[in-house]
Amino acid sequence: MKFQVLIGFINYNGEIIPADIPVLNSTNRGFRYGDGLFESIRVTEGNMPLRDFHFDRLFSSMAMLGFDSPPDFSRNTLLSRILDLCQRNNCHDACRVRLIVFRGAGTMNDVQDNLANYIIQAEELPEKQLRMNDAGLELDLFSGIRKTCDSFSSIKSNNYMLFSLAARQARLRNLDDAFILNIHDRLCEATVSNVFAIRDKTIYTPPLSEGCIAGVMRRWVQELLRKQNILCRETPLTVEMIKQCDEIFLTNAIFGIRWVGRFREITYGNGMTREIFALLNSR
Repeated sequence: MKFQVLIGFINYNGEIIPADIPVLNSTNRGFRYGDGLFESIRVTEGNMPLRDFHFDRLFSSMAMLGFDSPPDFSRNTLLSRILDLCQRNNCHDACRVRLIVFRGAGTMNDVQDNLANYIIQAEELPEKQLRMNDAGLELDLFSGIRKTCDSFSSIKSNNYMLFSLAARQARLRNLDDAFILNIHDRLCEATVSNVFAIRDKTIYTPPLSEGCIAGVMRRWVQELLRKQNILCRETPLTVEMIKQCDEIFLTNAIFGIRWVGRFREITYGNGMTREIFALLNSR
């Protein structure tokens, strides 16, 4: 079994330390209960293109979860520390950043530290530019847990068990990813992506009320389509609806857009998806 070797540095609560030094213990609520959230961020050539979207989601989610912010936990400070860590870890072209926020020590009923503790990680991405996949992804439905549709469903919570199990099942079935259903047996999202479906030149994506995470790339694609006067509707997606679609694509802050080539016996094209991807890369 191979384990990832941690190299370079991390930022732990504003302090730069080697990435292989442990910073959590067994009393940490983030470790014990998944009490926290995270952001996956793409940085390209020292620029964080979707920073406002990331920080909007981060701070609104923290408020929903009742975190107290440290005095230096601001958008400008976080941006400066993210870019500094990318430079320290020699990520000059494209970098994947993970910002993890969590509560400190405590039990379930006794929170000893309600301040937002955080870790920033940064690693180089092999692709400098966003590039759409040549071969279409193959997906099926995750046959396990259904996702709830409540006010917390849109948060990128540190409790990622449902998505982890879905990704594992897809891997065991030699699939690229899995669609996750909500409690109404409607399409919610994929394991690390939001879902868009195209039929007759109209684009559809599930609303947040269907339980999907409020993806920053989802938001950016919706704004881009609106500016281009391309019709994009938020509507619940049933399994039967996606079987009748012409194209399906997934969105994520790290890879941008990827097209789905197959769902069970159904195959999809990618003509309009490629046009949207070209618009995304032109910005």
